[in-house]
Amino acid sequence: MSDQSYVRTEMLGEQPAPLGEAGMLKWMRENLFSGVINSIVTLVSIAVIVMVLLQFIPWLLQPTWTYGSLRQCLDDPNVNGACWGVINDRVNQLMYGFFPHSQQWRPNLAFFLMLIAVAPVLFDKLPRKMVWFSAIYPFLGAWLLWGGSIWNPVLVVAGFVVGYFVFRLLHGMIGNLAMIGAVLAALLWWLYGVGPLSEGLSSVLPLGIEAVPSSQFGGFMLSMTIGISGIALSLPIGIVLALGRQSDMFIIKTLSVGYIELIRGVPLITLLFVASVLLNYFMPPGTNFDLILRVIIMVTLFAAAYMAEVIRGGLAALPTGQYEAADALGLDYWKSMQLIIMPQALKISIPGIVGTFIGLFKDTTLVSVIGLLDPVGLIRTIQGTAEWNGIVWELFLFVSLLFWLFCFSMSRYSMYLERKLQKSH
Repeated sequence: MSDQSYVRTEMLGEQPAPLGEAGMLKWMRENLFSGVINSIVTLVSIAVIVMVLLQFIPWLLQPTWTYGSLRQCLDDPNVNGACWGVINDRVNQLMYGFFPHSQQWRPNLAFFLMLIAVAPVLFDKLPRKMVWFSAIYPFLGAWLLWGGSIWNPVLVVAGFVVGYFVFRLLHGMIGNLAMIGAVLAALLWWLYGVGPLSEGLSSVLPLGIEAVPSSQFGGFMLSMTIGISGIALSLPIGIVLALGRQSDMFIIKTLSVGYIELIRGVPLITLLFVASVLLNYFMPPGTNFDLILRVIIMVTLFAAAYMAEVIRGGLAALPTGQYEAADALGLDYWKSMQLIIMPQALKISIPGIVGTFIGLFKDTTLVSVIGLLDPVGLIRTIQGTAEWNGIVWELFLFVSLLFWLFCFSMSRYSMYLERKLQKSH
């Protein structure tokens, strides 16, 4: 019998992969050095990046935070780069505009409460009861920013209650048209009822905080106010317009298509001029329609048209079988949209929705053309002062960083939501 001692009787344990077949080395070999041309492009790109960084980093890391003017930076022979004293000197103005310093706790509190309000909307593991605070926050946040009588936001909320009761009253009489009556009742309440009732209640029980006019709003606070308001309002309006565009009712479809195509064919800057000059003429005589509120309305209407097309793309991407399944279950139109169609369409549309949000937030810098001092508008104001006349890059870099942080956060949340919904599929 032959000797079989060289045959292994036990399996070897797992061995680590070769260095070139795992980890960073494998990624670099596959993505950066996969061929001759790819390797040359990688090396040239690295050389360019290094050259740029060697020039930019020394310019960036200048100990000039305590300087009080551009002249002090220029007179210092040791300074050959950025003059960051302008940020140290004007950061409060860039963030709050001309908002009274003693009242800046109000936008800070409004921003903190906003994070609490959006948390249950963005993360499903939080208690659902927090959604009630999310519904109340827009009125609370507006009151914190503008101040004045507490009765103003209370009566605005009461307008929704009036609309609800009118809808319940008319629904049994005129069916689906009751919604139009409810909307008209709420609009009449806001236009003609809020002002007199607020004055009367304030004379009996004056409760409120110091009023801050819109002329003192500015900086990143103004961009946040316009951007977040437009984001929050344009999504539901866009959903309604997308459904209206696909409706079988001729009038509803025609109005939706006409609105979307009209708004998408007009530059935002034109609508901002309309908000600044013309919109007030459509209000009742004596109505003081705040400029920032007018801008928020126009920005919302503009973004809603683009949002409608994004959501319509999601609706069109759904197979016909989903609509047929909803009909087979005996669901009416609104139930099928709420439970089956719209959740899937919104899931498909997440990248486009977030892209529209990011574009909307960046477009808030256009308000500087109608006299509102957003961060870009404040840059021109700061450059006009004697201390900082001639400074450019430092201010734009700081403002760009603020916008990038906000937009990058929205982008990362979009990726998180896509991964989460993909796993739950």
